Amino acid sequence: MKSLDKIRQQLTNGEFELTRHALKRLVERNISRQEIQETGNNAVIIEDYPDDKYSPSCLMLGLTIQQRPLHLQISRTDSDSLTIITLYEPNDQEWINYRWRKL
Repeated sequence: MKSLDKIRQQLTNGEFELTRHALKRLVERNISRQEIQETGNNAVIIEDYPDDKYSPSCLMLGLTIQQRPLHLQISRTDSDSLTIITLYEPNDQEWINYRWRKL
């Protein structure tokens, strides 16, 4: 599986691909590629999905330079490119500090 350091590096360098679903969400939610790259400086894994349907993945939290929180679901396969499955700005009604799901 891809390491956190490698994921951060690929995010920061803009070395990522968006699934069709992620591209649609990016447009709907007014998230820029620059903002995605900015999360690479501080992204952390908040949930791990080793048995995800298509490939191991994880949910990451990263903050943009403007402190906008973003959640990115990332494929953790050891491929050359990084694939973002989906992304969104977490709702504070559903998350505690954007890290833990409210029950």
